Amino acid sequence: MDRQGTAAFTWIQVLLVLNIGMFLLEMVYGAPLIDALALWPLQSSHLAVAASQEHPFRLWQLLTYAFLHGSPMHLLLNMYGLWLFGSRMERVWGSPAFGQYYFICVVGAGLVQLVIATLGAAKGAAYPTVGASGGIFGLLLAFGLTFPNERLMLLFPPVVLRAKWFVLIYGLIELWSGFTGTAAGVAHFAHLGGMLFGYLVLRYWRHHPPGYG
Repeated sequence: MDRQGTAAFTWIQVLLVLNIGMFLLEMVYGAPLIDALALWPLQSSHLAVAASQEHPFRLWQLLTYAFLHGSPMHLLLNMYGLWLFGSRMERVWGSPAFGQYYFICVVGAGLVQLVIATLGAAKGAAYPTVGASGGIFGLLLAFGLTFPNERLMLLFPPVVLRAKWFVLIYGLIELWSGFTGTAAGVAHFAHLGGMLFGYLVLRYWRHHPPGYG
């Protein structure tokens, strides 16, 4: 059932504007914005001193990293996924519940990535994480569970799959890529973290449905 009602705005609209706006700010301010808002590893005695002092972790980065993107294509793909899966789920849940779900997935993905990035930093490789993908993968999971037989087309290769198989295949690819190091530079465990926290929220909602508005 469509629960969107007559809201003056949707979270999809807000998120699209914020993500595009932040990317434009990145083009102007660049490194200082990444230093402050990207997700950096925790400081530890094993982390290179220079890296930990120059790029300290701050609590707000668990949220703000999701509004930064590394390239126009990175932004385009994430915003397409946000619109494709998120718009349907926001109509089903309503804006308040959608906002709760999306940001829990974002923060959950950030927590998982924080652990992985900190372990990597202990070996001397401190790097920032940016992108809304954790939230998008959470929405992908919700879409697949809500509309399991909806037909979706892969871009590469152009194959039509039911949503439930689409989600399963993407999840397995991310798991395999994360453990094998395939596609270096992609936060595979953040994607899995978004799906994990999304699943936990959906499980909780089965017994404690969110208030719709």
